[in-house]
Amino acid sequence: MAKDMTLLWGSGSPPCWRIQIMLEEKQLQGYNQKLLSFEKKEHKSQEVLDINPRGQIPTFKCGNHILNESYAACFFLENQYKSQGNKLIPDSPDAQALMYQRMFEAVTLHQKMVEIVLYNYKVPEEERHDSAVQRNKEALTAELKLWEGYLNKTDCCLAGKEFTLADVLFFPLIAFLFHFGLSSESHPALAKYYNSLKDRTSIKATWPPTWQKIPELGTMKTI
Repeated sequence: MAKDMTLLWGSGSPPCWRIQIMLEEKQLQGYNQKLLSFEKKEHKSQEVLDINPRGQIPTFKCGNHILNESYAACFFLENQYKSQGNKLIPDSPDAQALMYQRMFEAVTLHQKMVEIVLYNYKVPEEERHDSAVQRNKEALTAELKLWEGYLNKTDCCLAGKEFTLADVLFFPLIAFLFHFGLSSESHPALAKYYNSLKDRTSIKATWPPTWQKIPELGTMKTI
């Protein structure tokens, strides 16, 4: 099964990491994979464009099915391999509703993170405006305050005690934030969530290789 799958990915990319975690959770090790370099713009290579005309990674092929969006790939894998590995959609309507709400709500968090990262790394320093930096910072701070509140009301995972699809999609965002210097003291509930899951087998096995070589960065220290 896994031999019919191909994943082109980049280290530290939350969408790429989601699919990797998902494949581990469903016991689909042994798939074809290739680590690409963002710095060398390998995600714009013909190899990627042949599968993903957007020239983005993750680029994921499962048999004849192409699923380049991380949410789509994770849903597909859960539905196709329901009886294999860990079950990631709970039976309880309450837990299921909470799971769906949180996983799609995480799209907003991702967007606010990206706005800060892109502004810091893509816009030349002399062209940056303090007002835009402050606006982006305030938007992410307000967003994280919401998630602090959510996690204070749950057990170890987003939808209760069980690790679900919501955690597969959400955890890489939180790990990204802490790697880039988010304060544990200012975000205790997020820190507790992060620390409770970072050693989970599927997460540990797919930890971004570049993060093991590069020290934590300070982009998010002032959030």
